Amino acid sequence: MEVAIANVCGLDVHEALVVACVLIGDGPRPAKTIRTFSAMRRDLIALREWLITLKVTHVVMEGTGIYWRPVYEVLEGAGGALDIAVVNARHVKNVPGRKSDVIDAEWLARLLRSGLLRKSFVPAPAIRALRDLSRYRRMLVQAQTTEKNRILKLVETMGIKLASVASDVFGTSGTAMLEAIAEGTKSTEQIAQLARSALRQKLPELRLALECTIQSHHRTMLRDQLARLHATAAEIAKYDCILQEHAAPYAEWIALLGTIDGVKHTAAIEIFAEVGPDLASFPRESNFASWAGTSPGLNESAGKKKRGRRRRGNPYLTSILVECALAATRKKGTYLSDKYRRLKARRPTLVALFAIANKLAGAVYRAIATRTSYRDLGAAYLDRRNPVRTARTLLKRLLDLGLDRSALLQLLPSPGPSPT
Repeated sequence: MEVAIANVCGLDVHEALVVACVLIGDGPRPAKTIRTFSAMRRDLIALREWLITLKVTHVVMEGTGIYWRPVYEVLEGAGGALDIAVVNARHVKNVPGRKSDVIDAEWLARLLRSGLLRKSFVPAPAIRALRDLSRYRRMLVQAQTTEKNRILKLVETMGIKLASVASDVFGTSGTAMLEAIAEGTKSTEQIAQLARSALRQKLPELRLALECTIQSHHRTMLRDQLARLHATAAEIAKYDCILQEHAAPYAEWIALLGTIDGVKHTAAIEIFAEVGPDLASFPRESNFASWAGTSPGLNESAGKKKRGRRRRGNPYLTSILVECALAATRKKGTYLSDKYRRLKARRPTLVALFAIANKLAGAVYRAIATRTSYRDLGAAYLDRRNPVRTARTLLKRLLDLGLDRSALLQLLPSPGPSPT
């Protein structure tokens, strides 16, 4: 294979050790050096100094798990002397039957030396910090939802049908009732009187829903679960404030993302935390959509296109875009809602939703790359693209309803007086 980079190093990274294979020289038989370092920071710094001493210019490692992250951060401290590449492990598989740490490190080094590797996207340190905070907050929200489901299951086990009467069990009224049930000092009538606003119109139904015999261990469980729910809510509010502080320098990009249909302020921060302001790693919009995990699969052979499965991308960004796509489809009179309605008529619901998420991925790319606000095309955009075809489709539907051409002519408005 041709030599694209003369001095390279392949790293096989594990939890406790790092195996390094250095190839020096641009000839067919480069000088090879193998060394093993522990994963402790002091040894990682020694690894960095050793690579600089050998005049290595490019380093590659697989992006599996989280073990590569401390290695990457230490090598990043070389001040630009090392070009570090993190690659997808599925793109660099070796021949089966040849597997060892040294062989893996050398295989990575040889692929890098021949220029056959494509870097995975790794944002700048500041964006990685914002990403860590955003992902942890998202995990807390998921934990909050899990706790709410656990409470609903316990309440149903008690025989309390609060969810059948109240639209939001964890609203102001529902939370007050749950706390009163856990406390165990109020009667059914007193608990029902805790209802507020529109829920007071359902007091007779509430009294029936709250009538049951509650065992002591159920009260203990409910108290503990409510305490965890309140603690999680307080932690989410704390990280909301921290995220706002870290996202303040990027207010311009976040505001642009907020103009996209279905993307609110919190979702805009989460999207920006995954992407960052620099999209140089994605030459085209389609590359970004593929990395985001929303682009459709490609399966073509012998000139025939077959149904292909969607490629897995960034799972965090994929879930955020799908949630935003669901919100965008509920906004009436927009291009995205009209597109979703048309797709849903002929494709499964989830397929149509991912198609809208793919549209949002393109909107995110354009908003960040061009620094322009999102512009909605309007609900009638697809009809205006080809008015003749739209007219033919509508005419065919009228004919399918049984109307003949003479009846259609009668439905048309009469022409006005001819100009004199």
